[in-house]
Amino acid sequence: MAKAKFSFDDLLLIGTRAELRAIIATSRISFSLTEAQRLVARIQTFEPPAHTLRLAIAHSYTSELLDPWLSLAAALQGVDLHTYHAPYGMTVQLAEENSALVKHKPDITLLMLQREDLHPDLHKPLAGFSTAEQEALRADILKRIGGIVERIRRYDVGQIVLTLLPALQGPGLGLYDAQAERSETMWWAGLKAAIGNLLRDSFQASLFLDLDEVLKQLGRTSFFDYRLWYSARYPFKSEAAREIARHIVDLGVVLKFPKAKLIVLDADNTLWGGIIGEDGIDGIALGPDYPGNTFLQFQRRLLDYQQRGFILALCSKNNPADVDQVLKQHPHQLLRDEHFAARRVNWLPKPDNLVSLAEELNLGLDSFIFVDDSDHECAAVRQRLPQVEVVQTPSRPIDIPGCLEQVSRLEVLSLTAEDMVKTEMYAQERRRREMRQQGETGGDGMSDYLTSLGMKMQVSFNMPAHLARLSQMTLKTNQFNLTTHRYDERQMQEFISGADWLVADFSLTDVFGHSGIAGLAIIHLGSDQLASLDTFLMSCRVIGRLAESAFLRCLLSHLSEQGFTELSAQYLPTPKNELAKTFLSDQGFELRADGSYHCSLSGAASLPGVALPIAVLVEI
Repeated sequence: MAKAKFSFDDLLLIGTRAELRAIIATSRISFSLTEAQRLVARIQTFEPPAHTLRLAIAHSYTSELLDPWLSLAAALQGVDLHTYHAPYGMTVQLAEENSALVKHKPDITLLMLQREDLHPDLHKPLAGFSTAEQEALRADILKRIGGIVERIRRYDVGQIVLTLLPALQGPGLGLYDAQAERSETMWWAGLKAAIGNLLRDSFQASLFLDLDEVLKQLGRTSFFDYRLWYSARYPFKSEAAREIARHIVDLGVVLKFPKAKLIVLDADNTLWGGIIGEDGIDGIALGPDYPGNTFLQFQRRLLDYQQRGFILALCSKNNPADVDQVLKQHPHQLLRDEHFAARRVNWLPKPDNLVSLAEELNLGLDSFIFVDDSDHECAAVRQRLPQVEVVQTPSRPIDIPGCLEQVSRLEVLSLTAEDMVKTEMYAQERRRREMRQQGETGGDGMSDYLTSLGMKMQVSFNMPAHLARLSQMTLKTNQFNLTTHRYDERQMQEFISGADWLVADFSLTDVFGHSGIAGLAIIHLGSDQLASLDTFLMSCRVIGRLAESAFLRCLLSHLSEQGFTELSAQYLPTPKNELAKTFLSDQGFELRADGSYHCSLSGAASLPGVALPIAVLVEI
């Protein structure tokens, strides 16, 4: 297990960014501004940053003093951060075509507002407003926020992140506020929920970052530096500044780094205390009493990560029967067999098992978060598979439930219907694989297997309701992706609403269930009856069922009906999309000298290949 206690001097001896980040996340070390700057200097001796992040901050209170903490958070994550602070006092005039903020070309535009910026009446006690007046005030604030974000959203300013500075003092009615008819706390909770709904439903690539969560974590006396606030209009103590800066950079990591998709978990001393093979089912620590309650809480938190769209896998050096006994029979075990998309319970080296999991799930190793208590196993994975992010569980059981809280890539910027049921989709795929293997054993062959699935494809065109999922797929899909163009929600909205673009997607159902939206094509419609394929991708969970061919043929037929005579396309190779290399030629596209592919739409009906066992329904 990881060392229990570290001093600041210990941190300066750590040799890698990943280890340093993990230790800081779990060791609860506090340090001063000077120490933070020394730590940044130490990190700068490590390997160069992997990504550049451009941040623009528009603010109605001092923000420049956040810079050292932003630099530390960025250095720990391997991000080269470039920050622009707009002139003091946030105004919509900052979002002009030639403004310095727009010219900065930010990946994130952070709006740091005070509550009173939202409406002049917020300088007055909320308890003095009638219920009707409070509702009218909320509606007016939402209209103002919508106007600000809409104005900024006209320009390419990246992900918009809105924050509100928490109240300097507690509610005006004090302890009675919790049951007051005009509760200030309840009114603000309702307003924040309404702001979140407004940004989610009306503005692409926008997010409400609730600083009240940091306030709850630290407490008001550790959050606010009243001396600096009243003298320099800067509100944060060091601990709050460090935590807020971490959250901001976390969002940049989600935008810039490969998407995490899978949490791979050890069993002994990770999901429960002790070793099942030695201690037995009655001897492991798992239940309502300490230390078993800490492992129980960790399992409960892992279920939360599933709801964010991350899938779980098990990788344990153990006898399978022993682990099965816990999963099936232990009365306090929360994670059961159905919660794991895949399992590797054996005595093979864990790096080998991770490679095997990647092959089974059709996922890249850079999408893995590996969680284990063992120094040896963590070191082995870091050495052999550096693309895997390793989290070593803390030595103190009380620290285990929160050991993933500061893993940046486990944050999400949006949530789709597919995310909520992703584990079940992978479980369906496991059942398909088992059925396929049975068919192969019985000699029925692939054709009979595919026919037995009873597949139905739903193809949709230019569907605004699918926008978040379509953007998510361009950002996450690597293996079956012809061009790997990445588009955020704002850019996807422009494609969907553009007269010269066609955005098509498909979902697939079969006897095992619904895949959700699993494929996307973005096609530019030229004025000369020539169309070009900008993006063509498909989720790994439907690979091997001929869905890509059925989808393409549907698109070719649709374009032909619209009077287009030719479709051009490209294959842009990456280290991860070898799977799509021959797709265009396999589908009858002609490779030309300039490296582009072309298909005459008049010949679309005679593409090579067997008849496809998929019924296609088009929704326009």
